[in-house]
Amino acid sequence: MKKFIQLLPKAELHLHIEGTFEPELMFTIAQRNNIKLPYNSVEELANAYNFSCLQDFLDIYYQGASVLLTAEDFYDLTYSYLTKCYAQNVRHTEIMFDPQTHTDRGVSFETVINGISKATEDAFKNYGITSFLIMSYLRHLDEESAFKTLEQSLPFKHKIKAVGLDSSEKGNPPSKFKHVFKASVDAGYIPLAHAGEEGNADYVWEAIDLLDIKRIDHGNNSLQDERLVTEIVKRNLALTVCPLSNLALKVVSNLKEHPLKKMMNLGLKVTINSDDPAYFGGQVNKNYEAIQEALNLSKEDIYQLAQNSFQYSLLDDNTKSKYLSELDSFYNQN
Repeated sequence: MKKFIQLLPKAELHLHIEGTFEPELMFTIAQRNNIKLPYNSVEELANAYNFSCLQDFLDIYYQGASVLLTAEDFYDLTYSYLTKCYAQNVRHTEIMFDPQTHTDRGVSFETVINGISKATEDAFKNYGITSFLIMSYLRHLDEESAFKTLEQSLPFKHKIKAVGLDSSEKGNPPSKFKHVFKASVDAGYIPLAHAGEEGNADYVWEAIDLLDIKRIDHGNNSLQDERLVTEIVKRNLALTVCPLSNLALKVVSNLKEHPLKKMMNLGLKVTINSDDPAYFGGQVNKNYEAIQEALNLSKEDIYQLAQNSFQYSLLDDNTKSKYLSELDSFYNQN
């Protein structure tokens, strides 16, 4: 099964580029920028990647992001991730980035977007990987700050496909951002949002009703409400589930208790993703392998998850069809 997963054509739809920051690369960029990290070695930093909750993770996540200063830094970060995609047969990826994490410390929006987008262009040329960028608003900040980010993004609109909503969920419901999401849609962005990871089912209701999102990032707590599950199925909204992230952040205490298979049985369209792979113990293939083993998923289950990843991507229908045909050909031969 491991070989099957390794060779399986797939897309990744829930990935924070700042969360791909491997300790080795973080040290390299910190040294390049003459920034002193509060760790004496790569090993000591790696050992700090042990979290008890979302906030523990976010604290070190923002600390790591602080060493990113130049377009070259953002390029190196992004290209390193895309190289790993190529090694895992990830054919398409939709990359979230957090402008406010960088602009709030004096790094320009232009620096961030140019570095990331140049890496995606080079990865397409060198590896054939397609990708879209998702500009995420930080929900622990106010809506005014999100509006400022939206304004900063407009000169680079051609480089950005969608907007998202991430960071600390509890106490920051989707309704807090309903005006900026409407403005973002008016500007031409597709609306997405994290909901139902820390927050309860009400947060998911708000995200789909008030923000009119086209895909639910995480969504685990949707299962608290049968009516919500029915509504998600009715609206044909996919969930971008992140098993190793859920384990690391104690959303589940054991992968054998993960609700992914239950979600599939209820008719929910589930995809497998890595979220913040440098921090949570594995790239997307490791997430497939771990959840397959924990829940004893069949080849047909794995195929369905990969099929969902293309079907519920933001790709146009022709490109989806191309990737789905590639996937079907692989599955029929294996």
